[in-house]
Amino acid sequence: MGARVLYVAACVAILAWVAACGGGGVPYEERAAWRDREEAACIASGQIRATPYYLAASPVNGPSACSIRTPIKVLATANGQVRVSPPATVNCPLTVSLNRWVQTAVQRAAYRYFGKPVVEIRQIASYGCRGRNGSHRGPLSEHAYGNALDVAGFRLAGGEEITVVKGWWRGTPRERAFLRDVFAGACAEFYTVLGPGSDRYHYNHFHVDLLLSNASGGRHYCSPRLGTGIPVADAGADPKTTASIQPIPFVGPMGD
Repeated sequence: MGARVLYVAACVAILAWVAACGGGGVPYEERAAWRDREEAACIASGQIRATPYYLAASPVNGPSACSIRTPIKVLATANGQVRVSPPATVNCPLTVSLNRWVQTAVQRAAYRYFGKPVVEIRQIASYGCRGRNGSHRGPLSEHAYGNALDVAGFRLAGGEEITVVKGWWRGTPRERAFLRDVFAGACAEFYTVLGPGSDRYHYNHFHVDLLLSNASGGRHYCSPRLGTGIPVADAGADPKTTASIQPIPFVGPMGD
């Protein structure tokens, strides 16, 4: 009986150790030093300040290396003009890139194809302690560091909804051209961009992150690779502009 009790106790101890090291199904990973450097540099730059739509939060610490040293709860971006729904919890660098992407690529595409701005972004995943694509093995997701966002749709000032799951393949010419311009802009801004056609996990959203190893000489990992897209005239936009989209992919490790 004594030997059996010791055996059971040892098994319980081992399971507890596995849960502590792996986060109970979360892959174990050491936090890379560059993450702290990027977060600290971003905060020190003053690019992000506390506002009614950028709320400072307490540090996030989860199992494994899941953490955000200086989390920001983003209720809106683009000077508060574009609501983020639901609010996203991300790190400072991701907040900066999101703001820049929205003010340049997203709004530019919205005015080009619809003559009005985007007023809301629908996101379906910000911080979350998990492995890539929910796997219990391999690297942690960039979501585990608040370094990623999954964008599922956009709402225009007139109330029109443009979703990735419907608009990417089956939307009107304007909707498809808009989403492809927005995607191309994301490929220029973020280090990893995954969308419909990249794999079975991203059929309904754009995944964007700032995984540093996916940035090399200005080239980012972008999938799928888009071709010439929809001619601007067919999309009903100003023919003096262009809807050609062909981001150059970077062959490297993906993030999710």
